[in-house]
Amino acid sequence: MSTSIETPPTPARRGFAGLFVRAVHLVKRHAAELIRFAGVGGVAYVIDIGLFNLMFLGLDWSYWYAKIISAVIAMTVAFFGNRHWTWRERRGSAAAHRQYALYFFFNGIGLLIALACLWANSGLAQIWPQYFDTDLAVNIAANIVGVGLGSVFRFFAYRTWVFRHTPELVEVRAG
Repeated sequence: MSTSIETPPTPARRGFAGLFVRAVHLVKRHAAELIRFAGVGGVAYVIDIGLFNLMFLGLDWSYWYAKIISAVIAMTVAFFGNRHWTWRERRGSAAAHRQYALYFFFNGIGLLIALACLWANSGLAQIWPQYFDTDLAVNIAANIVGVGLGSVFRFFAYRTWVFRHTPELVEVRAG
């Protein structure tokens, strides 16, 4: 009778499995927050895409200007939605102007991510114009890839620095 000796999982497998388990745990722990964030983001996304295409396709504006203006308007809508719904319990006594400044700072980085995707698309359009020099390719670069990558960044930036959890004050008893 031969017995097989099981080999322990390799560090790479243990690392991947551990990473997956941690990711699932994070999603479960923050599910309600993620759902509210996605709802607010969905409304802002519709505004962003609608305004972008109105200016870019309807009014024949440069896609750079169209993206910047549509993103700033969508950011403003999302700020109020996130402040008053997604992280309403985190408003505390923090000044709204501080949150607004941080919010727009991190949204600026998110916008730069979307603009970097537009820049990459314009570079690829020089090589393969039949694929990348189209209105559809510009929309995919700006509104799917750019907004998608920017949204992942913004979620963690907002919850970490903008709408921080205020520590509960511990009541100290006088001895």
